[in-house]
Formats: sequence, C-alpha cells, structure tokens
Amino acid sequence: MVNDGRDYEQFVKNLQQALLDSEDLIKQKNIIIETNKKLKDNCGIEREFDLYWEYELAGVVYKTVIECKDYQSRVSVEKIDALIGKTRDLPDIKPVFATKTGYQSGAKTKAEFNKIDLLIVRLQSEKDWEDEDGTPFIKQIAINMELVSAARTTSFSPLIDAHWAKENTDLDLNSPFNLNMRNDLILIDDLDRKEKYTILQLEEKLGGSHRGESGDFSKTTEFNDAYLYCEDLKLKLKAFTINYSVTLPIKMPINIDYSKELVGVIEYLHKGTKTAVFTDRIIKDW
Repeated sequence: MVNDGRDYEQFVKNLQQALLDSEDLIKQKNIIIETNKKLKDNCGIEREFDLYWEYELAGVVYKTVIECKDYQSRVSVEKIDALIGKTRDLPDIKPVFATKTGYQSGAKTKAEFNKIDLLIVRLQSEKDWEDEDGTPFIKQIAINMELVSAARTTSFSPLIDAHWAKENTDLDLNSPFNLNMRNDLILIDDLDRKEKYTILQLEEKLGGSHRGESGDFSKTTEFNDAYLYCEDLKLKLKAFTINYSVTLPIKMPINIDYSKELVGVIEYLHKGTKTAVFTDRIIKDW
C-alpha cells in the first residue's frame, strides 16, 4: 500500500492539538487545527499546507502551518527550500516542519536561517525512558493488592461485673441480659490498655489478623479496668468472648504500564527540548 502521509499528518495533528489544548494562555481560544488548508498568497496563488491553525491574542492574529513528511530517511535541504517557496509570499505565517526521522545538516542550516522550526514528531523509543546518563525511568509498576474483609461476628458474650452493676445500675441481674444492638453502637473502653473501640472496629482488626486463613474462630479478652457502653447504659466489663468467621482476602493485582499511555514524542530541534504527550497529561522537557 502506498504511503500517502495522511496517517502521519493525523498523528502530528493529534499531538499538536493536545499541546494547544493544554496551554493556559490560549486554551480558552478553542483553537482547532485544520488539515490540507488552502491559503492565497500575496500573488493570489493558492497554497496548500498539511496543518494550519490561527488565534488572536492582544489584537494580533498568529498563524502557523506545519508541513508533515513521513519519510524513512532524513529530510533534505530541498524540502526546506520547497517550504520557503510556499511561504515566501505569506509573510504573516509561522512555518514549521515535522518529520519522524530527522534532518540533513544542510536542511537544519537553511531552516534556521529562514526561521523555520524543525520538529521530530514520532512514537516513543526505549531511549525516551532513560535520562542522559542512561538511568532508566520507571516504566511499569506492578501492585499486588489484597482486600481484607472484616470478620463477621457470630456471637458476642460479655462478662459483666455483677457487683458493680448492682451498685451503679438499675438492672435486674436475675433476668437474662441481651445486647441486641448494631455492632457500631456497642463501645468497649479499656482504661487499663488505653484502648477504645466498637465491635465493628474489633471485627476489622480481627479480619486483618488472619492473613491467609479462613474459617471460624473464637477470642476471649479479659480486663482489669474496662467498661461496656450501649446507648445510655454503662457496665463494668470483666471479659468478653467473641465468636467470628473470616474469609480469605481477595487478591487484586494491578499493573500500570506508563508506556501504553504515551501517545507520542515531539522533539524541538531549535530549542533542544522534548515533550511527551500522554493520554491524560503532557510532560515538557521530558
């Protein structure tokens, strides 16, 4: 299939449009890059350019054209001469040349003399993921996440200090005592250990203490100075036994490959800088 260069033109356009949309000074201008734009020069001759955009700033209209060449070899001086000829009678145009392979030395000299910016617009390479000393950047991150579920209480049996309850409450100790409340409303205040937690928080702690285990478990905790709170009731707690079940954690591997987010790279030969265009951000001086 013959390469008509249209795919490369679209590639350059997409990257350049992303840059324009990211510039704080001009992004509110809603600049749209046009393709195959035809302009009449001062002689009335119609000239066609691969990419074109314009915007007005402080009363001045800025116009830019980019010639895109999808060549396998370096761009020669003759191609720069052709662009100079097309823009000679369009004095208010800023000419730019884009290719993916580079430029011959004569082309660079001619472009610099005629104030033509030279770009290398290309896909990423392995060199883009290294600094000048060859130290690699982080390209991929592999995260092994485990979602640990809270334990599920099957029974909670507190041992109440009967003497304290008789002296400090109106409870009928001869009647069955039942805590029929939500687990986030039953509070244990362990003054001796300086710990305070609800049954819900206890379930979360118990769930995380059984890494790699599942099944039914029982835990008894004794206290020297602790109190159980539920609604307006306060009771001195001597101990409790909690029976609970635990399920295995859910494993969630996450792989982040930043190279898949890198759309393309623009090298600015006249500045000696490089910009990386990602799907969600742009990094200048990459």
